[in-house]
Amino acid sequence: MKVTDIIEKTFNKIELTEEEISFLIQEYTNNQIPDYQMSSWLMCVRFNGLSEKETYFLTKAMIESGDVIDLSFIDGIKVDKHSTGGVGDKTSLVLGPLAASCGNIMAKLSGRGLGHTGGTIDKLESIPGLNTNLSDEKFTDQINKIHIAIAGQTKNLVPADKKLYALRDVTQTVNSLPLITSSIMSKKIASGADVICLDVKYGSGAFMKTTEDAIKLSEAMINIAHKFDKKVICFITDMEHPLGKGIGNRIEVIDAVNCLQNKGPKDLEDLCVTICGYMNYYSNITKSVEDGMKLALEKLRDFSAYNKFIEMIQMQGAKVTNFDNFIEAKKVIPLLSKSEGYISRIDALSLGLIALELGAGRETKEDIIDPNVGLYLNKQIGEYVTRGDILLYIYANDKWSDDIIDRLYLAYKFSSEAKEEKPIIYKIIE
Repeated sequence: MKVTDIIEKTFNKIELTEEEISFLIQEYTNNQIPDYQMSSWLMCVRFNGLSEKETYFLTKAMIESGDVIDLSFIDGIKVDKHSTGGVGDKTSLVLGPLAASCGNIMAKLSGRGLGHTGGTIDKLESIPGLNTNLSDEKFTDQINKIHIAIAGQTKNLVPADKKLYALRDVTQTVNSLPLITSSIMSKKIASGADVICLDVKYGSGAFMKTTEDAIKLSEAMINIAHKFDKKVICFITDMEHPLGKGIGNRIEVIDAVNCLQNKGPKDLEDLCVTICGYMNYYSNITKSVEDGMKLALEKLRDFSAYNKFIEMIQMQGAKVTNFDNFIEAKKVIPLLSKSEGYISRIDALSLGLIALELGAGRETKEDIIDPNVGLYLNKQIGEYVTRGDILLYIYANDKWSDDIIDRLYLAYKFSSEAKEEKPIIYKIIE
């Protein structure tokens, strides 16, 4: 079998066989196919796409490139959640403990952030002492004891995706529906969960810019999940503006803790309660989604979810007993409004890129994150402000550019009339 023949077939839109795709992925993962040949194939895929059958074969080959986690020895239905990435997305920090407090089994493997989208592992590791590098024994033991563990992905979980994504990132082939689908679903299926909730974001701060693209991706992922006998629910959610109030690792932890203590942002609470409601239903904890959401809200209101969060982080080594004075930044700078009116827009991408510039994220995988820097929104979409009101706070240490203030102002738009508030969830696809 020759790689050049496979490239030629994809170039001419001729469907590949399972054997051809398996050969391509296996040989590339084993360093038998050079980057320049795989780059050529990826570019053909970006232009011509893949059929549903080919996307399934690609996902299957990527899963088979490494370990598959077996959670069958843990009693009950295992749930998982994945986000396609966004600005201020700390959903897992709230949803995980919330779901576990309802009785769900949340065995979650998460990743690190790259670019303007933060990673769950980076946020958790900003808590002093907390360990996300759990052994299989520790991971399993913790899930059996408290129903939740959030750990970093094992080195050999879908190694094909790690290699392929690094290549896609530098060859302009990230933006391809079948490649995105196989990347996400190979990792989620290999992680072993029975029910997978996918938070598919759209808007300026998300990878999918329109609701139409987010729906297409959701339908493709659900199609793949069904072929592997997995239940997937996709939540199409708004990322035109940041989720919640915090952007940056420790700032987002505070945002999540506030939400778990019933004093957090409404959009984050609504999203987590809704997703948890579906988890409760599909785990047979409740008889309907509505009852599932009711149970989730009860566990949030009575602090069961917050107590589960503290239990989780302490079991993973956290030294924090409370989150007072948690953020240690040299400068905290208020951004004062120059306008008066209702906030009609806060551009998520602009704020995400500025937080990245301050050191809250990575531009390359080798970059070191500063956990204390970022932004905290004092006012959100739909709120009325007058001149001099504080729009947000900037937390900064060593990285600073004099034009950051001006660029932050450009991220805001105002209106003389209050616009109807959009729900955080645009559509749910099962």
